[in-house]
Amino acid sequence: MLRALAILTCLTAPAAAQEFFTLKGHGGPIMDIAVSPSGQIATASFDNAVGTWEGTTPTWLDGHDAAVTAIAYLGEGVVLSGSDDFTLRRWSSEEAEVLGEHQAKILDIATSPDGSLIATASWDATIGLWPVDDPAQVRFLKGHRQGVNDIAFSPDGARLYSASTDGTIRIWDVKEGQEKQQLASHGFGVNELILNEDDGWLAYGAVDGGTRMIDPETGDQIADFTLDRRPILAMAYDASGKQLAVGDGEGFIMVIDTEAREIARDFKATRKGPIWALAFSPDGQNIHAAGIEDILYSWPVETMDEHEPMSGTTRSFLEDPDTLPNGERQFKRKCSICHALTAGSARKAGPSLYNLFGRRAGTVSDYKYSPTLDGSDIIWSDQTINDLFDIGPDHYIPGSKMPQQRIAKRQDRDDLIDYLRTATALGGN
Repeated sequence: MLRALAILTCLTAPAAAQEFFTLKGHGGPIMDIAVSPSGQIATASFDNAVGTWEGTTPTWLDGHDAAVTAIAYLGEGVVLSGSDDFTLRRWSSEEAEVLGEHQAKILDIATSPDGSLIATASWDATIGLWPVDDPAQVRFLKGHRQGVNDIAFSPDGARLYSASTDGTIRIWDVKEGQEKQQLASHGFGVNELILNEDDGWLAYGAVDGGTRMIDPETGDQIADFTLDRRPILAMAYDASGKQLAVGDGEGFIMVIDTEAREIARDFKATRKGPIWALAFSPDGQNIHAAGIEDILYSWPVETMDEHEPMSGTTRSFLEDPDTLPNGERQFKRKCSICHALTAGSARKAGPSLYNLFGRRAGTVSDYKYSPTLDGSDIIWSDQTINDLFDIGPDHYIPGSKMPQQRIAKRQDRDDLIDYLRTATALGGN
C-alpha cells in the first residue's frame, strides 16, 4: 500500500525557511496541501494518491479509487484524506483505515482543536462529524441546499462554520448537530473560508472573485479585497505573521496583511492556469502552492516576486486547440491528464495506453484497477473505444474509476481513435 520513491532529480531541497523549492513526483495535478506541526508536507493529487514528503523524498499512500481532493493532519504523523471516491481515510504507519463515506466527493477536512472530532465537507450537501475514537458514530449535518466546499471549527470546538455552493456561510452547534445561524448569503458559491475568532473576523472567497472579511457573529462586512479575478479557489492563513493568502483561477496569489487590512503582495504565480491549493510553512516564511501542474512550489513570502512562477510546462489540454489536429485535441482534452502514451503507468490516475489496440481491459500490470475490470472480456478496438465514449464509461463499464464523460460527435470519436491507433503504437508523450 505504501511504496517509497528514491530522491527525485531536479528538486531543490526545502532545507531551511526562506528558500524556494519544488516537490515533484505526482502523476496528476495537486488538489490540496497539508502541513503538520513539525512542517512535514502532505499532498493530495488527481493521480489518486497522497504523498508525504521527507525533504524532497515522497512516500506514496495508495488506496483511493479516484482523485484525492482533501487532506489534513490529525496531530503529527497521522494523515486524513478525502476523495472523489466519496471515502474518508486515516493513514497511520503503513496502513489505511476507511472511516466511512459520503454520497459524493469530499472537498475539505477539518479537525477539532482537541483532536477528538473530524469534520468533512461534501458535495452531497452534508457535513460529516466523525468521532476519532469511534468513526462509526458519524453524524451528518444537513441544511445546505448544494455542495459544501469548506469548513472550520471555532477555537473552542463548539461551533463549525461552513461554506457552500449555495452561496451561504452557516454556523453549526457541534454538540447538538443543528444549524445555529446563516451568517452570510453571497449570491454566488462560496469556495473557501478562514476563521479567526480571536481577532474578530472570518474571511471567505467566492466563485465571482469576492474576497471579503466579515464579523463571525453578525456577518457584517469588515473589509473587501475583491479584485477583478475569479473564481477564488484556495486560502491559507499564517497566524504568527497575520497574513492571509488567496489563490484564484487566473493564477495569482494575493497576500493580505490582516492587521492593516490591506493587500501586501499580489504575485502572478502561474503563467497559465489556476491556483488550487495553498498552505503556509509553520513559521509563515514560505507559502506552498499547487496549480495545474503535478508539482508543489514553495516561495519565500518576502521575496516571492523575485522568483519564477509555476510553469515549466503547459498542460497539454491548455494548448491552443487551433494548433492541433482534431484527434490529438480530443486526446489532450479528454484523456491526457489521466493516461500516458508511453510504456509504464507511472503515477497517472489511469493505466498507460501504450499498445492499447488488441489489449484486454484491466491487464496493465503496473496499474491497480477497480474490481469491475477483473476478468473483463472487453478487448480495446475501434468499436469498443467508440462505444466507451459514445455512452460514457459509467454506462459502458459500470463501477470503473474512469470519470463520467462522453464524446458526443461521431466524427470526434473517429478522429480520437485514429490518433490513438498511431500514438499508442509509437509511445508518444
